[in-house]
Amino acid sequence: MNRGGGTVGVLALLFGMLAGCERKADPHGPRYGAQSVTPKGSVLRFAVHPLHHPAKLVQSYQPLMDYLNRQLAGPHFKLEASRSYGDFEAKYQARKLEFILPNPWQTLQARTHGYQVIAMAGHPRDLKGLWVVRKDGGIKQPGDLKGKAVSYPSATALAACIMSQDFLHRRGLDINQDIENRYVGSEESSIMNVYLGKTAGGATSSLPWREFQKEHPQEASRLEVAWETEPLINNAVMVRDDVPVDLRERVRALLVGLHETAEGRSILSDIDTSRFLPACDEDYEVVRDYMARFEREVRRVEPKSSE
Repeated sequence: MNRGGGTVGVLALLFGMLAGCERKADPHGPRYGAQSVTPKGSVLRFAVHPLHHPAKLVQSYQPLMDYLNRQLAGPHFKLEASRSYGDFEAKYQARKLEFILPNPWQTLQARTHGYQVIAMAGHPRDLKGLWVVRKDGGIKQPGDLKGKAVSYPSATALAACIMSQDFLHRRGLDINQDIENRYVGSEESSIMNVYLGKTAGGATSSLPWREFQKEHPQEASRLEVAWETEPLINNAVMVRDDVPVDLRERVRALLVGLHETAEGRSILSDIDTSRFLPACDEDYEVVRDYMARFEREVRRVEPKSSE
């Protein structure tokens, strides 16, 4: 496997920033009205970007919703799955969701619609793009993809598209001319396109690949990870700016403390996440810098009509 170069400096800086988030209040504090307590019985929608197909996502994340509902008297958390990245993005753009778990690129976009970061879902080094190929497909070097179709979940998936396309770009492929890019809706679909021979390579990220190996061992045995990108930063947990500050802080504390109990560790195991880390908006500026270079050198990041 061909691994990316050193990122120790970036990660060390990031950990310092995360530690700072534990010590100080978010300078972009929430804007909320006079009401300081969420009314009893209020439904709070918590949406996770399409890491998995909807049924699998509900299976993985419902225990977390159940835990929040037991711990917080009054409001009721309802998990909301989305059929595609575009569907998920449309919901937060319309401010239909109180809590969201977007990828890092979507985090920047959601901030422009009034959402604020309260935590990070997993260690920064665990979000990497992976290029999956068939073992019998004859793909050994990135250049072997030239003239062939490749699959991604979405044009806006950070690790499973943007970082993966950047990987090819830095190895001499013009991703706009040399390959056929197919956006197929989910990371599982991207992997299955490779297995079925519809694409020569498929981009995914660490967590969905681990889940695919567990749930589809026979199909996974015919595939291999050919290359992986460097890590950048992991997915965020965000809250809409009109959610009362007391509720926001209670949710943040519950998420960050999950790894401290047996029940919490079981919930984290369900979503294949080591722990939630304190985080704030400023931590995701590293993504803004990355995206500025990517859009300058590779392509504009815009949702495709097929998503």
